[in-house]
Amino acid sequence: MKKHLLMIAIASTCLIAGQASAMTSDEYKVAKEKIEADYKVDKAKCDTLKDNAKDVCDKEAKGKENVAKAELEQQYKPSESHARNVKEEQVKATYEVAKEKCDDLKGDAKNACEKQAKADEAKGKAEIKAMKTKG
Repeated sequence: MKKHLLMIAIASTCLIAGQASAMTSDEYKVAKEKIEADYKVDKAKCDTLKDNAKDVCDKEAKGKENVAKAELEQQYKPSESHARNVKEEQVKATYEVAKEKCDDLKGDAKNACEKQAKADEAKGKAEIKAMKTKG
């Protein structure tokens, strides 16, 4: 999960660094279509899996799509609101995937996993709230 968070952070940094050049409407449309195509490919990969592995894969694919769309909006029309939305989608995606992964566990391990996922989500939401008070 930390690897997943690191990848999201790196992607976000790249997007923020690239904000200096404005994105045209056509570039935006192409990028949005690419995100949707990537999601379909990711989703198709999930269809080869079974049980909870498929559920985890589906959550990862949907989360990746939602984060990418939020990042695209931030790149296309940078604003505090879009920046918060990116963070909200990242927190939501991370939580959904973590929660789904907990389903592979049983008993105390599952409870601990769910508590950790909830704690990580609460931390992310606190960071979003801090963004709102700064902005």
